[in-house]
Amino acid sequence: AATVTATAAATVTATMQEQNREKYLDIDEDQILRQLSENELEQLDYELSEMDPENELLPAGHRQRDQTHKSASAPYDREQLLEFLEKEALGVEERQDLIPFTGEKRGKSFVPRERVLTQFEKDAAVILEPELEEALANASDAEMCDIAAILGMYKLMSNKQYYDAIGSGGIMNKEGINSVVQPDAYECKPFPDEPPNETDVDDTLKRIKDNESGLLEVNLNNMQDIPVSTLKELAEAMKQNGHVARLSLAATRSNDPVAHAVASMLEVNTSLKSLNIESNFISGAGMTAILKAMKRNTSITELKIDNQRQQLGDGVEMQMAAMLELNANILRFGYHFRQQGPRARAAAAVTRNSDRLRQQRR
Repeated sequence: AATVTATAAATVTATMQEQNREKYLDIDEDQILRQLSENELEQLDYELSEMDPENELLPAGHRQRDQTHKSASAPYDREQLLEFLEKEALGVEERQDLIPFTGEKRGKSFVPRERVLTQFEKDAAVILEPELEEALANASDAEMCDIAAILGMYKLMSNKQYYDAIGSGGIMNKEGINSVVQPDAYECKPFPDEPPNETDVDDTLKRIKDNESGLLEVNLNNMQDIPVSTLKELAEAMKQNGHVARLSLAATRSNDPVAHAVASMLEVNTSLKSLNIESNFISGAGMTAILKAMKRNTSITELKIDNQRQQLGDGVEMQMAAMLELNANILRFGYHFRQQGPRARAAAAVTRNSDRLRQQRR
């Protein structure tokens, strides 16, 4: 009887938690932000500011929050402040030394030992004939570089300089031996910044609702000003669309309400082949809803869900692996697993799906 009572209590608690969680799925965060006053927005920004107190490369003002909210007691006067500091410094008595300094030297003075040359250094001190000494003293840098190549000192030059000096009767390296330490010159090719996404969201949403046959791909990546209500409306419109094959919502500030709308769409839509929701604010609860819908989806072959704002956790990664083992259509899965177990299971499931598709093509 006690076991039954405990089980019933746990079931009631889980049901209440699920009901409390569902109350916050349809909250319009943009509407809440618009209702905040200026002081409340400043307080919110103060609480959400990310600090890194361990980073020594940052200035002190960027490693901790600003706590100097005290108002000034008087206007700032630099000359008066300097005069006060100088007066305070002159009023402090100097600390007396325990043993007064007299300048007397004590102990023995340091005498460096005479350095004894090694046998290698003695052998290296070779005395050449006067003609050779004069020739080496008057040799240019280019001639010294070719001599080094002839003597086999290939480590002092590049391969091209070495073989040019060996295979030619003349002086090939005009820059001298100092040029060998310079790196090869590479042309610096500037890469322009990625252009902004100029997709017309309202027009795209209208075309999705009209189920236009020419609209095969919807790319809203990096458009962070799309309201949550519009994203949910887009997911709702995708339920009746039978032509869009690729949907990209990366870096659109999508959160859990959008994730639940996408999950509801995945249970109905049969034309979508690729879904990208990377770099968003989806938590473990929203991702779990998407994974549950993917277990019954038969059209998606590519799913990208990596780089969310917060870590999804080990339990969600286990659900990803279980979903991939049940779904035989996914060929590409974009997520960086942090646990070895789910990573191995996911890789094996994707490889199995690829092998099955390859056998069907034969």
